[in-house]
Formats: sequence, C-alpha cells, structure tokens
Amino acid sequence: MIRLICCDVDGTLIGQSGMPPPGIWAAAAEARARGVRVALCSGRPAFGETLDFARQLDDTGWHVFQNGASVLHLATMASRSAPLPPEVVVALVRRARDAGVILELYGDDRYVVESEDARARLHAEVLGVEYVRGSLDAPPHPVVRGQWLLDMASASQELSRPEPGVEFTPSTSPIMPDTLFVSLLPPHVSKLAGVRQIAAAYGVALADVMFVGDGGNDASAMGAVGWPVAMGNAEPGIRAIARHVVGHVDHAGLLEAFELARTIP
Repeated sequence: MIRLICCDVDGTLIGQSGMPPPGIWAAAAEARARGVRVALCSGRPAFGETLDFARQLDDTGWHVFQNGASVLHLATMASRSAPLPPEVVVALVRRARDAGVILELYGDDRYVVESEDARARLHAEVLGVEYVRGSLDAPPHPVVRGQWLLDMASASQELSRPEPGVEFTPSTSPIMPDTLFVSLLPPHVSKLAGVRQIAAAYGVALADVMFVGDGGNDASAMGAVGWPVAMGNAEPGIRAIARHVVGHVDHAGLLEAFELARTIP
C-alpha cells in the first residue's frame, strides 16, 4: 500500500495560475486520516508561499526543499540539511560575478541575491517574498544551495562548464517559462536523498512511496520509489520512468494521483 506521498511544486502542485488546484488540501487531509504521510519535495526553499504549501499538506511532518539540500520537520523545525563547503560558495560567487549571471545563495530560511535584474525581482515574487537586494559576500549561514537563474537561450554555455564539487540540477517553472533554474548542490544531494531521509524517519520502505513529478530534478526519486507518477505535462524522460501518468497540472492532475493512491490496496 502507499504509506507516503511526495509531490513536486512547479508543474505538479501549481501550474500557470500559480495556485494549487481546488480540493488538493482536502485530499491531503483525507490521506493523512488514512495514515498516509504527505510530503512536499521541491526545488523551492522553505519560506514564502512554498512553506505555506508544505504546512497545508502536513504541518507536523518532514518535507524536502531545495532539491534535497533542505530537509525540515515542520513541527519542530529540526533540520537535516546539507551545507555547501565555504570554499565552494566563494568559487560560485566569483564565477557569477565574472560571467554576469544571477546567483542566489540559500540557507534553510532565507536567501540573498545581489542582482537587480528583472528576472531576480520576478523570482522573489514567485517565491512569495519581498525582493531585497543583498551582498553575496554576506550569505545565510550555512549556505545549503546556490542557484543560477539563466536565460534559456544562453543556459547551455554555463552548463557546459563544470564547477568542482558541485552538481548542476536544472529545472523549470511554468510561471517563468523563459528561465532555467539551476540548483548548485554537493554531489550527494538530490531529491532522492531527501526522500530516503524522510521515508526512514517514518519507517516507510521506498516500495511504499508514491512520488508525483514532472521534471528532470524529479527523476532520481521517481526511479527509486515503488510508485512513480508523472504529470500529463511531464518531460518525456519522466513519463518514460513513470508507473502511471495522470492529467496536466492545469487540469488538476495531482488530484488524480491522490485518488490513485487511495485505490491502491
């Protein structure tokens, strides 16, 4: 049976409207009433509207943020997050300034960006926080993730240049379709690593986990759980590894996934 449901945010929980589908919070509550844990598993950070989404899904449980870099228990705010080494942070700041790309540096509960580009301002709005320009020389402590906001047309140039000690994890959002979000993480950090941590905390085998997603940063987790579910708008590679495909994000496909979980014996 399904004992843990993990769901992505952009392209899964929310589509172009930026709002979850009506009825999803009730579906999550019904799952919890049956003893099923529900967890957010997103590339987004644990603040602003994303934290509100997690609280609506399960305000007493574990959730995975920042592609596995932040793993937080909402009832206690206990953290199992994985910081980037300070020397890596320094190298990322130097590279961003030299290349003129937007770099965001994240802690568990805040982030800093020094770019005044319209893309950086819009992203703050998407996150549901006030845009405040800061200095990358005074980042949160510890830094658990870096992120580039790249123009789709020029993203390949940055992605073709590796950064020692850093894994690139690209993702997209239907709210900012012209932007490639690239998480900059330690090599061992991923959504799968985060899902493993919370499944272990709940005493749930990966075979009893459903993961609902749509993008490349969901692939590691979807390839390991027993019930990988792809949204109708998912990338072809994600659909290929899915056990089930539900409707498009803008047609409440996530609700179909919760109904599927309810019917699995």
